[in-house]
Amino acid sequence: MNLFIMRHGDAVLQASSDAQRELSELGILEAKVMAKWLKIENQAIDLILVSPYIRAQQTAKALLDELQVEIALETISFITPEGNAKDVHDYIDGLLASSSYQNILIVSHMPLVCYLTAELTAESHCPLFQTASIAKIEYDTQMMSGSLTKMVSPDDFAR
Repeated sequence: MNLFIMRHGDAVLQASSDAQRELSELGILEAKVMAKWLKIENQAIDLILVSPYIRAQQTAKALLDELQVEIALETISFITPEGNAKDVHDYIDGLLASSSYQNILIVSHMPLVCYLTAELTAESHCPLFQTASIAKIEYDTQMMSGSLTKMVSPDDFAR
């Protein structure tokens, strides 16, 4: 099965709180570009887990609008910038034990996306994520660990 870890698109800096920061026009475009990449890669997402922060919610919505498919979306309160990667890993393993998902997309924030990628992979590699970047992890549900197989950003896809 595959896990896709995505950082939200570019966001405005000014808001009443960090959780209220919205995507910029560039951020919406970045999310749409990455949706096109998912289509080209023929990655049919079964479930989207998303942070409650506005910019992550808007990233997921822009993806869904571009993909034009019905995908279950679940807002998870603890996949915020300060979230604990081990807790998210445990949640994913619990979810996978009781479901048959093949492709799950997680939309969150730095630094959690970096730490989560390290937590979920045997290599424990903690890559930096540009806005709207996606890390693809081939995940072994029996071993409860995976391998980072691809890291793509909107800039890479646009070339």
